[in-house]
Amino acid sequence: MIYDITRTVRPTLAVWTGDTPYSVTPALRIADGASVNLTTLALSPHTGAHADAYYHYDDSGVHPAAMPLEPYIGRARVVTISKRVGALMPDDFAGVSITGAERLLLHSWISDETADETLATEFAYLSVALIEWLSAHGIVLIGLDAPSVDDFTSTDLPCHHALKRHGMVNLENLYLSGVPDGDYELIALPLKLDLACGSPVRAILRTL
Repeated sequence: MIYDITRTVRPTLAVWTGDTPYSVTPALRIADGASVNLTTLALSPHTGAHADAYYHYDDSGVHPAAMPLEPYIGRARVVTISKRVGALMPDDFAGVSITGAERLLLHSWISDETADETLATEFAYLSVALIEWLSAHGIVLIGLDAPSVDDFTSTDLPCHHALKRHGMVNLENLYLSGVPDGDYELIALPLKLDLACGSPVRAILRTL
């Protein structure tokens, strides 16, 4: 069974404040006599479910085309979190087994209560302590249904930088409604985009 954990990219899909919304402009139309329909897209690399490139928050970081692919495909564990707002700490995962998970996807209230047209500005986000703890347990990717791994108001982005420091990657804006907690195969490859700061992904979970 396959779970599609991406929201549909449409012009009404909420984007980060000040970011470029998705739009489609026809370049050629069959209805106008052309042999094909051809469209031009405009969007932010952070539209919908997406992978941040290290360049997003570090001038010396690589672009999506050079990001390692291995973390974005393989065994992943979905875990539902109860904390609605604030930094997630290792203690928030007391009693949750992450042994052998490799990739951790956090299912919060956002997947179940937030419409595509709404950008959540208060949500549960990562902490440096949690990233260090997860890295020590072999986690290579952390995915959230929240719009950022850092607090919405953060400007120094400590969690983004901690992920890069530990050689980890992240996914944001996933859609995990209806996905039972447990282990799956994750496939969420970023596009091979040079010069960009991130990439949309078609993220899916396949039952093992």
